[in-house]
Amino acid sequence: QAQLVESGGGLVHPAGSLRLSCAASKSIFSIYDTVWYRPLPGKERELVAGISPGGRTNYADSARGRSTISRDNANNTVYLQMNSLKPEDTAVYYCKAERTFALNTYYYWGQGTQVTVSS
Repeated sequence: QAQLVESGGGLVHPAGSLRLSCAASKSIFSIYDTVWYRPLPGKERELVAGISPGGRTNYADSARGRSTISRDNANNTVYLQMNSLKPEDTAVYYCKAERTFALNTYYYWGQGTQVTVSS
């Protein structure tokens, strides 16, 4: 499924900031876990940040202290605020919503948004 739309990426200088958005076509974030992933060169896709329906958050070590994940259920949107950006943060960022229930796992994802950090 591809029912999420990521936006907010772009070209920024080192130490700059971006706020990424993940918009859903319907209300799902109140019951789905939501994460931001990024594939890095020569590496598997890694988790940047996640948020549960109850508001629990977690971050990759590389993102902790610089990033904040949040959501607005009324607008069906999850955000990722990224500060103090580094060239190593350059990647396509993907949002994924997931829910496991009754032996089945349900997913929503989008096409990603490009983040480029460069001088």
